[in-house]
Amino acid sequence: MADDPFVKPRGRVRWIVCGLLFAAVVLSYVDRLVLPTLKPFLQERYGWSETGYADLAIWFSGAYGIAYVLFGRLVDRFGARIGYTLAVSLWTVGHMAHALFTTTAGMALARVPLAIGEAGAFPAALAATNEWFPRRERALAIGIFNAGSNVGAIATPLIVPIIAVTWGWRMAFILTGLLTVIWLAAWLGFYRPAAHHPRLTDEERAWIESEPAELLRPAPFRKVLRLRQTWAYITGRFLIDPVWWTFLFWLPDFFNRQFHMKMLEFGPPLVAVYLMADVGSIGGGWLSSRLLARGRTANRARKTAMFACALFALPIAFATHAPGLWSAVLLIGLACACHQGFSANVYALPGDLFPRGQAGSVIGLGGLAGAIGGMLMAKFAGAILQGVGSYQPIFIVAACAYLLALLAIHLLVPRYDPVRPDDLA
Repeated sequence: MADDPFVKPRGRVRWIVCGLLFAAVVLSYVDRLVLPTLKPFLQERYGWSETGYADLAIWFSGAYGIAYVLFGRLVDRFGARIGYTLAVSLWTVGHMAHALFTTTAGMALARVPLAIGEAGAFPAALAATNEWFPRRERALAIGIFNAGSNVGAIATPLIVPIIAVTWGWRMAFILTGLLTVIWLAAWLGFYRPAAHHPRLTDEERAWIESEPAELLRPAPFRKVLRLRQTWAYITGRFLIDPVWWTFLFWLPDFFNRQFHMKMLEFGPPLVAVYLMADVGSIGGGWLSSRLLARGRTANRARKTAMFACALFALPIAFATHAPGLWSAVLLIGLACACHQGFSANVYALPGDLFPRGQAGSVIGLGGLAGAIGGMLMAKFAGAILQGVGSYQPIFIVAACAYLLALLAIHLLVPRYDPVRPDDLA
């Protein structure tokens, strides 16, 4: 049965691994979003400026991007288990340290270790996915664990204001940080590489290992960087990551500014936005996986899914002119869904086109590119909001990003050709 590429085996250990990855992404986004959720309250209480708050995003993006490259290489060398353990430990320390500060300069000190740790999350998760899932399931698995970002974004505005009002804003950082300690214990207790996992059946192992053996030794960056496939991933991440980070970092402020909402009122609209994003995350991965199962090439399947997402993201340009709160929520939620569906297929690119030993390095470079784009977008957003006071230019940029990213990817890898081990020799 395992020899038939379209008959799934008995055994679900790989989906338990996917569940652990999903939970980690949930927790990483909860920890990342506590500060944006508290932003209107902290800004009023401690007198933060818009540009000062934007600087927090810039510091986060810079540390995140640099650490992404380092973690990509680390994961290639030591594997997902060690990589994720180190990442979670670092981000938990940084997250809980936010409780020590009241200024944006102080918050930046805590934001850096948070960023460094969270930078390791996606290289480790993608490395684990590449190891545990064959290509025909990989985008779906990525879409599922990537949906954790939306669950985290849903949970944060529901629980953080209650914690802050009941026990004070500092406890919002401390209590949410403790959840990652619990996850880390589960990760260390369960996760092993697929080749050595004691609960894996022979049938499921054969399914996972049905793809040809690949090069495991990392190549120098100079060899990786000369490949068009690398630049397709780098360019895609540079263009789309800043849009998602803008949604995460500024949406509570948008609702406060546009509709005069308070901290305890953020929950329903943010829940609606990120529920839609969840659907998009799983749907985008499902669509390309479904097309692959029907015999479409990886090139056709991935780009078809990305094109559909890019088209449906365009209405975000009109969000500031929405006649009411829920009209704006619908437009923003649709854009978030399209982002997640698009990114599930972009994130699959390193696993599709590179030997497993190189995927972490490519993922790291893409993360750095996304972080640089995020820094530029944060600076742009801060200047626009400080000077113009409107989100309209920001949403226009967001509307155009996905079609531009798909165009760049298609021009760089028109046939979606995999990298051969000889190309990196």
